[in-house]
Amino acid sequence: MDRLSITMDPHLGQAVREAAARAGTSVSAWLTAAAASRLRNDLLGAALDAWEAEDGAFSDAELDAAARLLAHDRHRVP
Repeated sequence: MDRLSITMDPHLGQAVREAAARAGTSVSAWLTAAAASRLRNDLLGAALDAWEAEDGAFSDAELDAAARLLAHDRHRVP
């Protein structure tokens, strides 16, 4: 394990503690999942930027189709 020491605004810290409690997990596990999610999103954003740089901007129709797929997946039971 890699230990990190972080400092954050007290209101944010409280919100993180409450979110971890709602999820039934430790603050450490909750922050680990949040960091992993942010890293995935950053990598996806970079990949999409590269795609658009090579093939041009996504059309409104493509963005609408992606939004529909994402909305559908949110309602899927894991």
